[in-house]
Amino acid sequence: MSGVLIRPMRADDVPTAERLSDEAFLELDRRVFRRDQPDPEPRRPDHSAGWVERTRHLLGTDAAGCWVAEEDGAMLGFATSLRREGTWVLATYAVRPGQQGRGLGRQVLDAALTHSQGCLRGMLSASDDPRAVRRYLLAGFTMHPQMSLSGTVDRTAIPPDAGAKVREATAADTDLMDSVDRHCRGAAHGPDHPLMQRIFRAVVSDSTTGSGYAYLNPRGAVALLAATNRRTAQRLLWSAIAEGPGEQTIGHVTAANAWAVEICTAVRLGLRTSGYLALRGMRPPTTYLHNGALL
Repeated sequence: MSGVLIRPMRADDVPTAERLSDEAFLELDRRVFRRDQPDPEPRRPDHSAGWVERTRHLLGTDAAGCWVAEEDGAMLGFATSLRREGTWVLATYAVRPGQQGRGLGRQVLDAALTHSQGCLRGMLSASDDPRAVRRYLLAGFTMHPQMSLSGTVDRTAIPPDAGAKVREATAADTDLMDSVDRHCRGAAHGPDHPLMQRIFRAVVSDSTTGSGYAYLNPRGAVALLAATNRRTAQRLLWSAIAEGPGEQTIGHVTAANAWAVEICTAVRLGLRTSGYLALRGMRPPTTYLHNGALL
């Protein structure tokens, strides 16, 4: 396209990219707005700060995977991605509202995909936007519908021993977490763990029968959960629900994680579909609830 420049993202692009991302996802939410849901709202300041911190982290670890579409000095779209031990992950991808249909999304995604060369596996968490889904399909990804379960927790259904064998994590547990990652998704999070340990609360379960960990956001909701077996995954999720608030949402659940659906149903959380887990060269992880951006 004449006048459009696809270039590497710079550190001073990050605040603009954050605002563009928020506008793009608000516009998407409005297009799929349903009468039984509240009108979408802009990101809270703490969410914006976390977005900026995460993106600056990716520029430090994976500058080759972060790209911008620019015209006359204005950012029209961007994509950020990372690669960890043979797995490529698309972290964030957005086009400015009103600029869709010009091929910007395809070009900036193609630029980010150059960072996947040599990777055996690929992962991304996709919205319900059919235009983006089509691009992922054309890039060789298989789409696996995700579920989100939310509502008021029925605390009478929580087992009395919820939280047993679950402890606070420390930086010394990072190697254990990486080992669990490799078991679940074929690649460690590596340098992403220190970032997540700064912004989330981390808990661990490590016994002779299995190991796992979970990151909980400031509201107590699960931001990521990984375990070597179903029993350990259940233990971590029960602990998170027991310690969490009365109103909870457990997201990024695929059909491969029926154990999570069973627990959420037991505490009377309602289920709805919510986007896709897109995978290339791998099967859906079975004892794993991924992080939306760092997967």
